[in-house]
Amino acid sequence: MAHEPKGREREQRSEERQPEKQRPEERRPEEQRPGVRLAWLLRRWWEEAGNASGGTRPTQQALASKVGIDQTTLSRYLNPKHTSTAPPRVVEALHAHLRAPAAELERARELCRAALEENSRQRAVGLEPEPTGGTGTGTGTADGGTVDADAPGVTSGDGADGPGAPSRRRSRWTVPALVAAALVLAFVAGTVVRDQYAPGTRTPADRAAAGAAAVSGAPAEGALQWPLLLKQEGDLFARGRALQHLLREQDYEVKADGFFTDETQEAVMDFQRRKHLSPDGKVGKHTWPQLVKELGPGAEGHAVLALQELLNNSGQGGTEVSGRFTAATTDDLRFFQRSHGLAPSGRSDMETWLSLLVFQSPPVDAPEYQRSTSPLPSAPA
Repeated sequence: MAHEPKGREREQRSEERQPEKQRPEERRPEEQRPGVRLAWLLRRWWEEAGNASGGTRPTQQALASKVGIDQTTLSRYLNPKHTSTAPPRVVEALHAHLRAPAAELERARELCRAALEENSRQRAVGLEPEPTGGTGTGTGTADGGTVDADAPGVTSGDGADGPGAPSRRRSRWTVPALVAAALVLAFVAGTVVRDQYAPGTRTPADRAAAGAAAVSGAPAEGALQWPLLLKQEGDLFARGRALQHLLREQDYEVKADGFFTDETQEAVMDFQRRKHLSPDGKVGKHTWPQLVKELGPGAEGHAVLALQELLNNSGQGGTEVSGRFTAATTDDLRFFQRSHGLAPSGRSDMETWLSLLVFQSPPVDAPEYQRSTSPLPSAPA
């Protein structure tokens, strides 16, 4: 009869058969991306906060308030499954408030820089994941802009894979084959467009040509297109508020609440007549370039409010919407420009306005000043 191991011997053999437990950030190869590793690191700082000193770990709501961002944005930064990457100033603020190990700050900075570079490369080859789960396609309009198919008030076509669609059997090799094909296409596309779109490689002539295309309304192939805003029911969120702030900059008394009402439409039409544009009340490729203006440190007014509204909703953390172009606004703008392959000038040129209007995060909440009964912030006199 075979010898039956007993007691401690069985425990030792059981331990020998157990694989070594991996840390969460080491579980799967796809989680080795710098943005995911940064999220794991930030989450660990938060989970371990207060352990060493016997204190209490702060809630995410309290921590977000200290860092200067909203709780939803902080939750994204602490979630390895989300595509948002915390900007450097948020990483440093979290390190300070959570009293994380001093030796880990530089590591977090390196991961942040690497994630930023990776995001820029993905945007250059069109591989950036859709944050809303939409298709990213739009419908052309008379003003030359596009209406987001996932925007409020826009319905998409019937899908073949919706409820009641017949089930399909797929080969077990289908997914690996698609992944391999995507990798090959991504490599080829990256090679082709690297010199043109990689951050820091665009020449002044390239930027001038892009700016001219934006003003003329004739974008080059693959270029960004000005979004189209028009009268409709529902909140247009940061884009709508930015439009209304820009109209207020032109001395139109419209409410900056994000709703494109008759009041906003009438102001747009009057502005278009003043600029010798077709007064159709739609804001697209011809009207946006006439509304936006270059801003820099020290600027004040409603146009600065518009810029800050867009920065605050671009997914990189909280930007104070004050109407004053402060040093913090400059830092946020430079971070946005670097992450989208633009020259980090800290000034809002035409390309920067276009990118800000295009790359807006899904609306998750209203700004703090709109969640209270207090009046909207006024532009400094």
